[in-house]
Amino acid sequence: MTDEPQAYRVPGIKDPHLHSARVFTAYQHATWSMEQIPWDEFRPDLVAPEYIVFAKGAIMGESNSVAATHGLLAEFADDYDFSQFACIWGYQEIQHHLVFQTWLQLAGHTVSYDTVNAMREPYPPGITKAASLATNVICEVLTNHMYKCVGRAMREPVIAKIAGRASGDEARHAKEFAYYTKRRLAAHPEECASVIETLYIYMGVTRDLYRHPVSRFKGHLPELEGHETIDEVFRYFAEVDRANVEWQKCCEQLFAYFSDITGHRITKMSDVRRAIAAESPKVTVST
Repeated sequence: MTDEPQAYRVPGIKDPHLHSARVFTAYQHATWSMEQIPWDEFRPDLVAPEYIVFAKGAIMGESNSVAATHGLLAEFADDYDFSQFACIWGYQEIQHHLVFQTWLQLAGHTVSYDTVNAMREPYPPGITKAASLATNVICEVLTNHMYKCVGRAMREPVIAKIAGRASGDEARHAKEFAYYTKRRLAAHPEECASVIETLYIYMGVTRDLYRHPVSRFKGHLPELEGHETIDEVFRYFAEVDRANVEWQKCCEQLFAYFSDITGHRITKMSDVRRAIAAESPKVTVST
């Protein structure tokens, strides 16, 4: 008798290289559709101004998924399995964008097409393929905890439900990006340093707490000047999470993922710095 989860028993798909096929089946058990959102429970009297700002920022962050999917497909053109997963992931992220747009329209607001279209600017490839994957692990873990925390604080029931659904998706995405990062390092251990450095770049600077990687890549766009972005989303996260309880959970989960991915024991940022030093090439001084 196998202990494999029921969702992963896919009749007819036996190829061990197609992890994405098992992911697809598992996601079909866990996914949701727009019609499952209780739109008729929308309470305009409970829509706070900060919810409007949040929704607009979430739309901008999630609309980046088209550019991100395009970038991943281009960067991993030689990896059908991961590319298939990237398409599955991109579909779910697009749903996040559209469900927040729908809620925002119910609340009497909108984000213009031109503003969303600005997010189509493509990403540059990562320093290494493993680093690109690791960046996505960070993105998914951050948004998982952000949506979970903010959703608990929202009084308007529909946007709270949307945040909860999105949080679950992001948690599942993080797990699979971690899987593919670890698999990449198994074949390309020389990329390990870049993975650890990626964690330090995004999580190692105190002033950048509660900030998402998308902000660093797309924050310069002139079309976004004066418009809500994912920065507002994470500012609201910081406001709700005043005691840093959810942020601490977020960091602990990232450290656990990166420990498993890299084989280095990471429980705090000083461990990250030590791991970077351990992975740095040894310099031989000739005499």
